[in-house]
Amino acid sequence: MPGHLAKRLAALTTLCALAALSSLLGACAAPTPRADAPRPVATGQPTAGKAEVLWLGQSATRITTPGGKVIVIDPWLTNNPKTPPGFRQLPALGKVDLILVTHAHNDHLGDTPALARLTNAPVYNGGGLGRALVSLGLVPETQVQRFGKSGTVMPFGPAGPRITAVHAEHSSELALKNPATGKDETHYGGEPVGYIIELENGFRIWHLGDTGLFGDMRLISEIYKPDLVLIPIGGYTTMGPREAAIAVRDLIRPRFAIPIHYQASPQASGTPEEFRAALGAGAATSVIVPQPGEKVDF
Repeated sequence: MPGHLAKRLAALTTLCALAALSSLLGACAAPTPRADAPRPVATGQPTAGKAEVLWLGQSATRITTPGGKVIVIDPWLTNNPKTPPGFRQLPALGKVDLILVTHAHNDHLGDTPALARLTNAPVYNGGGLGRALVSLGLVPETQVQRFGKSGTVMPFGPAGPRITAVHAEHSSELALKNPATGKDETHYGGEPVGYIIELENGFRIWHLGDTGLFGDMRLISEIYKPDLVLIPIGGYTTMGPREAAIAVRDLIRPRFAIPIHYQASPQASGTPEEFRAALGAGAATSVIVPQPGEKVDF
């Protein structure tokens, strides 16, 4: 074979090998959201096979799963100063298939009884709060489902999302005004929890609820491998920006983080900017900061 033909054949063989290798690496890559840092979008439905996360201020979150199930977490909306006016009327949430409550404090339990009545959605709780909701007449017993920490439930069957309750370092007293006496009363509110939500496509979300920093965040992350965390950063009653950054960078190491639970009260003064700064420029986690009422597609 002439020398110039042999060189051309060798070059062509190398190019083919590189193309095959590139294709193989692409096929093996981990699933990623629509972009490296998904941008909030104001309207629209989740792309097929994707999930939509709608943060509504403080801890309130609506998740629309790839299969079309709607999960609402900690629905404090009507009196939440961070909730956009359009979502302070509960019907604006649309269809609700499941309500999750992380603990009994009013800025998390919030509108749960009213939303349960409006939508007939079941109320799941991982720390014993449900018994108090039933005994106080706030939610019908037929709508309440309790499960324990490290317990996993499948409210929509084996093909639907899997939800696991995990530890949160906080408290959970239930404070109500007695209509007969007009006095404030405090009731047992179970234990605080966070939730690991594994969606139909395998994408895992860890909503931490209210929590301080604790070492077993690393263990929880190693077991459940969350892709996205919704993490409190306000301080005062939860982690502040510095502690949240330690949790994300050193313990959990998720692909994405959305800061929550900040600036709904003067005491919770931490900011996303402080969180980013504490996390550091070289952090592997992409921080996404939607405004309340903006949707993020994954």
